[in-house]
Amino acid sequence: MGAKAYIFYSLLVCTVFAQVACENNLKDVEEISSKKNPIPVDKSSGVEIIYSDSAIVKAKLIAPELLHFKTKNPYYEMNKGVTIIFYNEVMQESNRVTADQAIRRENERRVELRQNVVATNKKGETFKSDELIWNENTKRFTSSKVVSVSFSGNTFYGTSFWANEDFSYYEMDQATGNFNLTENQGF
Repeated sequence: MGAKAYIFYSLLVCTVFAQVACENNLKDVEEISSKKNPIPVDKSSGVEIIYSDSAIVKAKLIAPELLHFKTKNPYYEMNKGVTIIFYNEVMQESNRVTADQAIRRENERRVELRQNVVATNKKGETFKSDELIWNENTKRFTSSKVVSVSFSGNTFYGTSFWANEDFSYYEMDQATGNFNLTENQGF
């Protein structure tokens, strides 16, 4: 192999090496640039939030952990459980709602309660579902999932559920269940 051939092959190898090296760097750059910017998140532990209207306490939210995602449409996540206690005008508990998980959508003023959702009212009725949505504007709870209502040893189930904020009034479609009625309660 002559000197010219050696130089030619050396240049060819260097050119191929340089192209491969640049190609790998370009792939790295493309991969890095394709990744989204991380969403800023505030994390709080042992959270207790008081909701009030005109200096009157309406509710208290308690969560072991709260994540605040600061996006264009900010929201809060409570993935380790949540309890919301509602109060009447004289600061007595009117009802309570617990869930394994919740998301509060700040701009929509809406709380999505999920997994093992249990609500109780002043009359002793217990409401259970896999999902309840609390609309802070309309002051209503809704669900398109099955909801069970238990009281005095009776339980019934239904869908298309809605209730006012203190669960003193509620409606549901396609209700089914067994009822133990006394003679005085009969039809």
